[in-house]
Amino acid sequence: MSELPGVLASRSRYYYTATGLVLCLILVSWGGVVTSIEAGLAVPDWPSSFGSYDPIATGYSDPANPDARWWQVGPILAEHGHRLVGALVGLWTIGLALWTLATDSRRWVRIVAISAVGLVLIQGLLGGLRVIWISTDLAVVHAMGAQLFFGTVAALTLFNSRIWFEHSVGDSPDIRQLRILTISTVIAVYVQILLGALLRHSGDGIEVNFIVVHVIGSIVALSLIIITYGYIRENFRTKPVLNRGACWMVFCVALQIALGVISLIVLLYESGHEAMSIMQVVLSSSHLVVGTVLMGICTCVTLGTLRLQSGQ
Repeated sequence: MSELPGVLASRSRYYYTATGLVLCLILVSWGGVVTSIEAGLAVPDWPSSFGSYDPIATGYSDPANPDARWWQVGPILAEHGHRLVGALVGLWTIGLALWTLATDSRRWVRIVAISAVGLVLIQGLLGGLRVIWISTDLAVVHAMGAQLFFGTVAALTLFNSRIWFEHSVGDSPDIRQLRILTISTVIAVYVQILLGALLRHSGDGIEVNFIVVHVIGSIVALSLIIITYGYIRENFRTKPVLNRGACWMVFCVALQIALGVISLIVLLYESGHEAMSIMQVVLSSSHLVVGTVLMGICTCVTLGTLRLQSGQ
């Protein structure tokens, strides 16, 4: 069977992009740990680290222990390690953009790749300003920017996959209705992640009213995902991008709700403790990662509704 046009050329780029997607998840989870252990200001300066621009040695020193190194101090390892992984993601993104510009004839894919570079640069700047200005608000904006960047990388992974080259949908009332559903779902999930970010960065303990809003939002997002899943299974069962995406949406939202409930129970049980336990950190970060994956999947399903038969 002969390859579809562009599949051979983009296959290696697909694997490169998919690898970067995993790297992005590592970065998101690392950021979750930084927030959970309140290590966002463990390195007090930016773009230098303890006055040094050497990313490995840094300028860290401990007068009480001259032999101590930055990676031996938990909060500093978390914060500076997050910066190092972020820099790696930035270099990876630039590499992807250059590769796409050089080899991909699809103008709109090239635009998305360039946009990814812009997003990752903005993310780095936001993370740095959050440290310089000691701003919790910027921490929330930084967290939400990470979701947009991950969605962009997920889209680029999809655009380079074989399944995308084989996929198309006809313009019909059904696809237009599905498009409305998927866009609404993406918005609902994004708002939920925003509410979660506000909860994580509040620093004021458990705010009952805010948790109630978050729970109501999760019910809305869950309802939209279930409706979207049912609509796709009924009308677009033969479209793998939509059908598989819908199944993964349901799986992720179920896992997300389970993690959220368990996290809340553990948080309430350990509410008297001064610091987060390892269990809280793991659950909170896992909840964040699954939410990010769900956002990426919802984005890809939405994009699947936009690829009309005349599209490339």
